[in-house]
Amino acid sequence: MTDPSTATVRLGRSGLVLDDREEALLCASLFYFRLPREVWEARLAQVRATGYRAIDVYLPWNFHETAPGVWDFEGRRDVGAFLDLAHEAGLAVIARPGPYICSEWDGGALPSWLALEDGLQLRQAEPKFLAQVERWFAQAMPILAARQWGRGGSVAAVQLENELDFFDTHDRHAYISALRDMAIGHGIDVPLVACAGQGDLNGATGGVDGVAPAFNFYPDDRSPFIEAEVRRYADLVGAEGLPLLVTETNRAHTTLRRLMASGATLLAPYLQASGYDFGYTPSVGNWGDPGGFMTHDYDFGGYLSPVGESRAETAEARVLAALSRTLGPALANARTTEAEGVLSVDVPTSASGSALVLDGGGTLTGVPNLGEEPGTAVFAAEGGLPELAIALAPFSCALVVRGLPLGGFDLPGTLKFASADLVRADGEGLEFASRVPSVIALEGAGGVQTVEIEAPARGGSVLTEVVSGGDRWTVVVHHPEDVPTPDGTEGVISPALPEPESLTGATRLELETRTGETSAHDLPPASEEVGVYRGRTHYAASVAGAGELLIEGAGDIVDLALDGTALPSFATFGATVRLPVEGASRLEATVETWGHANFDDSRLPGLAIGSLRGLGRVWAIASSEDVASLWTVDGGEQWAGEPAPVRTLAGWSSTRIGRPVTYRRGLPVDGTSHYALHLDGLQTPCEITVDGESAVVSPNDPWVHFAPGQGREIAITMPHWPVDGGGATLLRLEAVRDWQVEAQADHDLLALSQKDGTGTEIALPLELAPGEEVWLDVPVPSGGRSLRFEGEQVRVSAFAGGELLGRVWLDDAARPNFTGGDPGRLWIPGSWNTGAVRLLVHGTAGGDRPRLARVTAAASPE
Repeated sequence: MTDPSTATVRLGRSGLVLDDREEALLCASLFYFRLPREVWEARLAQVRATGYRAIDVYLPWNFHETAPGVWDFEGRRDVGAFLDLAHEAGLAVIARPGPYICSEWDGGALPSWLALEDGLQLRQAEPKFLAQVERWFAQAMPILAARQWGRGGSVAAVQLENELDFFDTHDRHAYISALRDMAIGHGIDVPLVACAGQGDLNGATGGVDGVAPAFNFYPDDRSPFIEAEVRRYADLVGAEGLPLLVTETNRAHTTLRRLMASGATLLAPYLQASGYDFGYTPSVGNWGDPGGFMTHDYDFGGYLSPVGESRAETAEARVLAALSRTLGPALANARTTEAEGVLSVDVPTSASGSALVLDGGGTLTGVPNLGEEPGTAVFAAEGGLPELAIALAPFSCALVVRGLPLGGFDLPGTLKFASADLVRADGEGLEFASRVPSVIALEGAGGVQTVEIEAPARGGSVLTEVVSGGDRWTVVVHHPEDVPTPDGTEGVISPALPEPESLTGATRLELETRTGETSAHDLPPASEEVGVYRGRTHYAASVAGAGELLIEGAGDIVDLALDGTALPSFATFGATVRLPVEGASRLEATVETWGHANFDDSRLPGLAIGSLRGLGRVWAIASSEDVASLWTVDGGEQWAGEPAPVRTLAGWSSTRIGRPVTYRRGLPVDGTSHYALHLDGLQTPCEITVDGESAVVSPNDPWVHFAPGQGREIAITMPHWPVDGGGATLLRLEAVRDWQVEAQADHDLLALSQKDGTGTEIALPLELAPGEEVWLDVPVPSGGRSLRFEGEQVRVSAFAGGELLGRVWLDDAARPNFTGGDPGRLWIPGSWNTGAVRLLVHGTAGGDRPRLARVTAAASPE
């Protein structure tokens, strides 16, 4: 390890420079909170073995503050111990403490109870929120400060916030300034960065002095326009004397090569080392239709799977990392240009390729093959070389070195041309890597000597001697999978694992799934109001005499029963639900939090950041009235003037498509009741103004609520689109009151899952009634195991090692989209496996009889 007294870190034109070693850094995301502590050291070693020299690490606020004022930095929450292990592994750390992190994590790591504080505004330069952030930073920042690179630790940079340019922060400069000052106040003196999610530098950094911009790029890997876009940002920050830091991007090394050739000196593909969301920690939001549930299996195809499998991209990682090490400062200090000298490419390629003018001489030119077939590129004759045709592997990016002086490597002459990747150069010779035939040209005392080398087979590196006059070079070309790790050992890709075992036996336990301890509430409280920040909340109330209910803002998984008969589940992300209850006397509801929104999506109430969970507001519909007609129209320039036409809502016809039209009318409200306006058939988002206050209504939730006294005069503005606008219905509402509520937080469920109990031996399949819920113990072979479940109309929560391993939802029409990784896989780490997994199995209504058909267990490599 470097002597702490001499260790330095700085941010310069060549990138993040550690101990004066200028090198384009490769950085893998690796998250301690998504892994058992027992595998931290092994995963860090796997990353280091790929040649990546850094990791980025989020610190999730709500992982450490488990309830207001309750802090936990022990066990698998001991981030200090993780950072120490990273240092021992020789890895630098870009620490990302938020306060907001996104990361498809519950609420983006913002504690859910923050939304309960009156007047608090998330991610704003607002005193109440900043005071809460200071509480978090007072816990997290000293841990980072004590482990900074210049003090003998691993932390080389600290990121403030995360992709703030996606969020509507009112005063970005004030907000980021406040975070910067807090960080500095807690002793952070390594570089501070802030990342832009969509290229808005000032939107991410607020233009704050001392906070360097970084970029998150998520392009289509096959896009021909990546290079031109990235060069623009390289030029933009280069004009300020700053490097192009790519703090998140895609995982394919073909794309990473294109970014490197375009000037990136830090490349941090997001989630090269995948992980797992144990507990009630996945988020809701990203990439759904419009909403989705993030899977527990947190995997976007990186080079390490969530259970520790090393995938094929690990070989590509070792090659690119070796090339970066070999070229070192020449690459880090290179100047980016548009590629020159490529005469033709016979496969899909970049619209504007990039090249680097290496510091000290030579160039590195990226030549992508964006197709799935092998191809050929032809380089122009230059410097004594004829036209040269090079082979391009399918979906690849050749990094062609031309004119590289070799004196700095204790070798004679010049590397005039190399279509293979230069992975090592020293006094003993030159080593390359390639999957295809390569062309290598060296210039020495006797002129230029060109050799064509066949593609090496795995385990069959090709060695040749090149002689020019009195100069001699030993040239070795490896298959990429034969490129060694940085310490010289062989890189290993995980072998295929055995077929999964079928687990057919189980014990059905005589254990309660709820305590039954309730408290009385006039109206249904949010889950967070009764201390359920994660977990589930149970509600019951009389609905006698009601014909229909309106449920507003319920989330996430809602299970209802009328007089004991289960109804189909729904997961509508807070969208309003209309429910017939004619003849029923009692409503029971269980609402399970899958997670809080990690993004800020206004299309549905439950996707807004800071939105609460629970049953929401429940109303009996007292009356209904059609209000689709008698709207006066203000079409601006689209009609001649007074008197205003009277049309149905959205019924104005014009050739001016897309121009705004405003419809106005009074509604027959009584001034004392609550009402809901339903815009049935709404085609596009519209703006509704009530009593001078405006809000946008989405077609995904076309409802507007009016408190008593509101709604006498409203205006609806929408872009003209010549389609049937549907109807408008006004519902008078009466609140359903007198609720019995049972709070069942995550720690309550964990306590139930660890109880001892007697049971009955059964064989799967297990059939349940809709709404029935039981505990099962299922024996599991020893070691780490990937568990899979088969069946229909059931939800399964699996527990082991004192933790919730995760949840799966099997074959149910009510199930929402699942996004991220594999929704059917749960992982029991070997260190948590005591020989059995405990399952909470819940049957759902609406389809076939609920059935857990089979459980399988596949060995995992840890």
